[in-house]
Amino acid sequence: MIRISQINLPCGSDQTALRRKAERMLPKGLPLLEMMIVRHSVDARKKPQLLDVYTVDIVTGKDPETERKALQRSKDRRAVIASPRIYSFPASGTGILPERPVVIGAGPAGLFCALYLAEHGYRPVLLERGKPVEERTQDVGQFWKTGVLDPASNCQFGEGGAGTFSDGKLTTLVNDPDGRSEEILRRFVEFGAPEEILYEGRPHIGTDRLRTVIIRLRRAILEAGGDIRYQAEVTGLEMSGGAVRGVRINDREILPASVVVLAPGHSARDTIRQLYADRIPMEQKAFAVGFRVIHPQSLIDFAQYGVSAPQEMQRLHLEASSYKLTAKAASGRGVYSFCMCPGGYVVNASSEPGRLCVNGMSDYARDSGYANSAIVMTVGGADFGSDHPLSGMAFQEKLEEECYRLGRGAIPIESYPDFEKGISEQGGAENEAKSEETRLPQIRGACRIAPVHKLLPDALNWDFCEGMRAFDRHIPGYAENALVAGLESRTSCPVRIVRNEDCESTGLRGLYPCGEGAGYAGGIMSAAMDGIRIAEKIAVRYAPVSD
Repeated sequence: MIRISQINLPCGSDQTALRRKAERMLPKGLPLLEMMIVRHSVDARKKPQLLDVYTVDIVTGKDPETERKALQRSKDRRAVIASPRIYSFPASGTGILPERPVVIGAGPAGLFCALYLAEHGYRPVLLERGKPVEERTQDVGQFWKTGVLDPASNCQFGEGGAGTFSDGKLTTLVNDPDGRSEEILRRFVEFGAPEEILYEGRPHIGTDRLRTVIIRLRRAILEAGGDIRYQAEVTGLEMSGGAVRGVRINDREILPASVVVLAPGHSARDTIRQLYADRIPMEQKAFAVGFRVIHPQSLIDFAQYGVSAPQEMQRLHLEASSYKLTAKAASGRGVYSFCMCPGGYVVNASSEPGRLCVNGMSDYARDSGYANSAIVMTVGGADFGSDHPLSGMAFQEKLEEECYRLGRGAIPIESYPDFEKGISEQGGAENEAKSEETRLPQIRGACRIAPVHKLLPDALNWDFCEGMRAFDRHIPGYAENALVAGLESRTSCPVRIVRNEDCESTGLRGLYPCGEGAGYAGGIMSAAMDGIRIAEKIAVRYAPVSD
């Protein structure tokens, strides 16, 4: 099989044009029998002249030696022998598992860990404190409509994890020599995701399609011999002799287990505190905090593509554009965009009474007409005022409480010009008591105008403003046209639960910290990859569970 890269075509060209150009780029003597797209992206460096850039794999029907000789004769180095990575789950070990392994948390890490354990005979029990995704989706919709929060069923807790109410991005910066990322994308397609995620440069599913994927993933776990228990909150671990012996569920039941995968998600603060009380080794971890900024999507499209009219976007087969921005403030602190959601919504992502945080979410179509992104700054021990392992979590909680107070339970919003005026002149939207609760099409949940500039410490506010002005030089109108919503605080877990090279807790044998909630991932893909990695570690040590 031959791989040809850097196939450039005018944006919007059809597959027939791609096939014709790929045939011309093949070395002489090699026919094109079958073509598969491996990668696609849009080159907008010379906008408004836009190019589709493809990499394709081609089946020629010739033997490898014939292909190799044809490539040697060719002077075009864009054609090479294709070497696709094929993921392989390891062979099972010989250790005896006295009980079925338990996986705590049905986010991407827990779901994929349970899936691969189940498919290889380990019959895991997956415990989730929240509800199935169908019921959870109804609860979240009711919360956005009424403001009545269910602490066990919300944007953070429930089947699918926090990523269920997001843009459904499937990108990762994790080094992946073993092919886990391609394997996960393949499984997503198997469970109903669009096939284009296998080759798009910035793949995404969207929150609407992701929910369907989760349902099919659940069925695969059950059909392979796993069990799933909902509304089963793990309230403690049973320990003896330095090893885990079981888990306490809802403070009522003890489930025996000598292998426990801990994948609770980044918002399970009660679980983290209980683990700390149980002396499970953990350490403080830096994370990022800031705001969501909202713009008309047309502003971003024009800056990125040089076009924004819907008819022209459709003709060129362009979807709502994204961006990735970074800057360095005078303080030395980095300011950057995070989890940018084209054509999406800012959502009330709270999970605890009296505390408020936001996130970004997009449907697959990305057609809301609005763009939003977190603009955040990294914070650590110097900002927390302590090196205690849980001080970052306390810092988060204090900010979220202030955010709830500012918005009186609704998402506080402020135009960026008012924000900047507020911190420089102590002006802007000062009297939140007079602002009425309202609804905006770009926000899911109630919001109200409030002095968002009072939310973060002054030093972070100034860094945020420096970043916004720097981004305005890249995207004209970025600062002036921004609506600022607070608070973006759940960018990642502020704690890392320490594990050894076998991914086992350094303080408790049989406990496997996993995913974003344990401090080892930062999104859907990296969390799912870590879940598979933990399943591998268990498999190489133990034999499958016998009936």
